[in-house]
Amino acid sequence: MRTVRQPAPAPVGLGVELIGVPPGADLDLDLRLESVMEGVLVSGTATVPLTGECGRCLEAISDELVVDLQELFAYQDSATDLTGEDDETARMEGDFLDLEPVLRDAVVLALPLTPLCQEDCSGLCAECGERLDDLPADHAHSAPDPRWAALHGLTAPPADPEEL
Repeated sequence: MRTVRQPAPAPVGLGVELIGVPPGADLDLDLRLESVMEGVLVSGTATVPLTGECGRCLEAISDELVVDLQELFAYQDSATDLTGEDDETARMEGDFLDLEPVLRDAVVLALPLTPLCQEDCSGLCAECGERLDDLPADHAHSAPDPRWAALHGLTAPPADPEEL
């Protein structure tokens, strides 16, 4: 068994639309490599920095994500079929392991679909586009709905008292 702790640069495209890992950012890998009959079992964690936008108010957010990794890398000359019909077995290339697909799967699946700057983010005002959390509690727009403009004249008192 061998323990490996080292930083690694983040690959390109490690994220989703609103949040992801910046390309080239330092990833902290804390891995344990164990020799087993079929190959090398890699398990451990990866700590990755995240940057993106809030899904409600579009504020910039940054966070850190810790994901668990575990994958069996079969020896290159191993005849062991570990997956059945489809040969999707990760294989060693000489003494090297390609952790990028394992890391990509773990990180992308752990990302939130709608990242939030805070749990109770109110989003944006539909009228003015300002962030609702930054506006006063009594924030409102008095523009009447044009579909009801004709009815508004029925409830307003007449300007001339003789019209009664």
